[in-house]
Amino acid sequence: MRLLLLWILNAVALLAVTWLLPTIQVSGFGTALAAALVLGFINTLVRPVLAILTLPITVLTLGVFYLVLNGLLFWLASALLPGFHVQGFVSALVGALLYGVIAWALSALVPNAKG
Repeated sequence: MRLLLLWILNAVALLAVTWLLPTIQVSGFGTALAAALVLGFINTLVRPVLAILTLPITVLTLGVFYLVLNGLLFWLASALLPGFHVQGFVSALVGALLYGVIAWALSALVPNAKG
């Protein structure tokens, strides 16, 4: 149940990002749910591989390249979904940062069932 709620909250976070940045567009809540799912899969499967492959440049830039990697993966998700559009790399970078902060804040509201 918690996973389903977090998925919905991530879709809401994505809609909040589209409200804050007009250069990022989502056609509806169903597309936002699909985009949240795709972003979750990309962050789970693709990001660890790319983080290891780009570790030297991440170390050289003192971790700043990791933000670039987040933006690129956000942009990749928009390329995979037809109703989710990001206009450029700068929009993807700012959108990924906002999405991460908003999704983190919303997920902090969900209580953990351990205990």
